[in-house]
Amino acid sequence: MKFFAANWKLYKTPSETRDFFGKFLEPASKILNSDTQTEILFFPPAVNLEAAVQSTKGFKVQVGAQNSYFESEGAFTGETSAQTVKTIGGTWILLGHSERRKLFAESDELIAKKFAYVQKLGLKPMLCIGETLEERESGKTLNVIQKQLSLGLAQANANQPFAIAYEPVWAIGTGKVASLEQVQEAHAQVRAELTAKGYSVETPILYGGSVKPDNAKALIQIKNVNGFLVGGASLDAKSFLEICQA
Repeated sequence: MKFFAANWKLYKTPSETRDFFGKFLEPASKILNSDTQTEILFFPPAVNLEAAVQSTKGFKVQVGAQNSYFESEGAFTGETSAQTVKTIGGTWILLGHSERRKLFAESDELIAKKFAYVQKLGLKPMLCIGETLEERESGKTLNVIQKQLSLGLAQANANQPFAIAYEPVWAIGTGKVASLEQVQEAHAQVRAELTAKGYSVETPILYGGSVKPDNAKALIQIKNVNGFLVGGASLDAKSFLEICQA
């Protein structure tokens, strides 16, 4: 199974969301109908979730939130309820993205609580992991992967599906892309860690970090790369469609 996930970050309005799917869904459905081993999912801003779910009804496309809290409701101003995401038709929650870790000081322990709660609701979490440039240059990449996986999955249910997205922080939105060898090494490490902890060999591992139409074909052929988490290139319907055709 190959997964093509779009992280729209803080871009697009509800009307722009509907416009995007108006351009994307018809050509994308040709891929999805002819290839049952392809999954396409979108993580729009929370205020666009309902527009995305409504726009994709009847199509084999999934929608999820970019973040959620570990409580369904309460005095948590500014947070997103995973229960509400489920109620409106969302199926995935993106957790632990480097921007959440850096800009909003989210710890591995907090991410683990969110992960467990998302699974409890029957939704599928996608855990983001990855090293900074400083960590890469000091040879700590594999240590970072091991630590973030160990702590982030500390409360995970091995019998519930989830995904991992490896995103070297230094390659997110910078135009820099990890070499094929670097991606292969990191994904092999993630797979080895998951296997050692008893998780399913079917657990998808996605690569993220300046994925574009011109490098997607080479990246998708790397062993243990089961798809992509795409940022900027997913905002344009034609660009993301080309990546999904990789």
